[in-house]
Parts: sequence; structure tokens; C-alpha cells
Amino acid sequence: MRVIAGSARRLQLKTVEGMETRPTTDRIKETLFNMIGADLIQTQFLDCFAGSGGIGIEALSRGASKAVFIEKNPKAVECIRQNLKTTHLEEKALVMSCDVISAITRLEGKEYLFDTVFMDPPYNCLWEKQVLTALKDSNLINEDTLIIVEASLETDFSYADSLGFEIVRNKEYKTNKHVFIKRKK
Repeated sequence: MRVIAGSARRLQLKTVEGMETRPTTDRIKETLFNMIGADLIQTQFLDCFAGSGGIGIEALSRGASKAVFIEKNPKAVECIRQNLKTTHLEEKALVMSCDVISAITRLEGKEYLFDTVFMDPPYNCLWEKQVLTALKDSNLINEDTLIIVEASLETDFSYADSLGFEIVRNKEYKTNKHVFIKRKK
């Protein structure tokens, strides 16, 4: 796994050994950032279920001013910190070692308004629904915030409307998909 573009371009990133994390492949990451890259300059990026931090680091490398990484696995948290050091992006990052719902609660009332929220939760466990429920009335996002969920192809998002969100785009790959969601205006 590597940083694809920006200030940390071509730098190799460490990943957590074992099956506890599932890093987004370079090919899918490149496709994703080709879609959103122009909108990252001087923005705040939230990387939920951050794993090794590859998505948030890519956002920082491409011009995001701040990224918050949320990950509860201690080995993955250490991996994120090492990757931030390798890429010289640690000054622009906050790493939170806790579960995503707790982190959202702790971030409320702080000076964060995220332009982009990315989450890659364990597949088919409904974590994305829990996070969207926590964000639905949150001050951490607004109607312009783009929420991107990496999920299995089977993951159903029919509940999004009832939570006050709308699906604005759906990009399917061979084994998974990115669902682009915004709060209804």
C-alpha cells in the first residue's frame, strides 16, 4: 500500500498484519480520490474505522488541512501513527484510539466541521447505520458534508432516507462499493 498522489506521493505505508483490517486497495483508492480529490484542498477529513490510515493520509497528502483518524485496534492505531510520521503529516492529524461512536461524542462541541467523512467498517455488521444515526443531528457535519461508506455489495442503505440522508452516488467494484451520502437540505 502506498500514497498515490500529493505531498507524500509514492511513500509506502505499513499495514496491520492479520485479518483484523482490510486496507482499501490502491486501485480502488485511486478511483475514489479521482472522484473527490479536487474537493479536498483546505478541508477537514474524518476517517472512521481508519485501519492503517491510508485513506485519511491520502486526503492529507492531496491537500486536506486536517484529518481525524478513529480506530480502536491498538495495533492499527500504532500503524497510523507510524504512517503519519513516515509521510510527515502528523502535525495535521488527530488520532483517536476508541470506537467510532465514542469518538463522535467526544468530538461534538469542538471546532470541527468535517467536509468529508469516510468510513470503512467491518462488512455486514450494520456499523455504518450506527454511525449515520450518531451523525444525523451532529454539529460535526452539515448539508455540504460528503459521507463516503465503503461497504459490501450486499449492504442495504434503504434506511438512509429515514435518518435524513440521501444517497447521491453509488460506485460498485467487483467485491464492494462506495456509497456517497449527504444530509438532506
